[in-house]
Amino acid sequence: MATTPTRLSKQARREQLLDTAVAIVRTHGTDGLTLVTLAEAAGVSRPITYGHFATRPGLLLALYRRLDEHHRAAITQALQDAAPNIGEVARVISAAYFACATDMPELSAISAALKGNPEMEAVQHELTDSYTDLMATALLPYSGLPPQALRLRCVGILGAAEAIAAELNRERATDGEAVTALTDLILGSLDAKADR
Repeated sequence: MATTPTRLSKQARREQLLDTAVAIVRTHGTDGLTLVTLAEAAGVSRPITYGHFATRPGLLLALYRRLDEHHRAAITQALQDAAPNIGEVARVISAAYFACATDMPELSAISAALKGNPEMEAVQHELTDSYTDLMATALLPYSGLPPQALRLRCVGILGAAEAIAAELNRERATDGEAVTALTDLILGSLDAKADR
């Protein structure tokens, strides 16, 4: 039976478990991730993993949220570092979106594993709303649209981004082509202010 090698705070242990869970999904896919395999790979007792996540869907949901948080943090930082012009902001949004699609394939795998789970559907709606708001806020200074109209266009842009990401993952487009296509869609959707 595995035992805890070192005492970690509850939050530090949770982060360690989620790091290990990502590694398991990358190596063995979502089918290889259970609370038992997580405990074994992390070198902890089973009650520790059950105490943090309770169920396999609970673990997958926590992992999905964590990966999404990393993605949103990366895009937020990239937007802060971007030159303050619409072309650069649109390019940064596009590049960050596709970096997530290619650098974090676990998100899609976890989403597929939780298909039909009502809690997952609620989480996906929540995270999509958050991402839409982030995008609309970044684009608002460059748009002549009212905020609600811009937000609705961002919803459409994200739908297009998902379709382009599928093409990218099927190797029917390159990273550069995907970024250019999404950037052009963003720019074409803005009703840009004449003075920007």
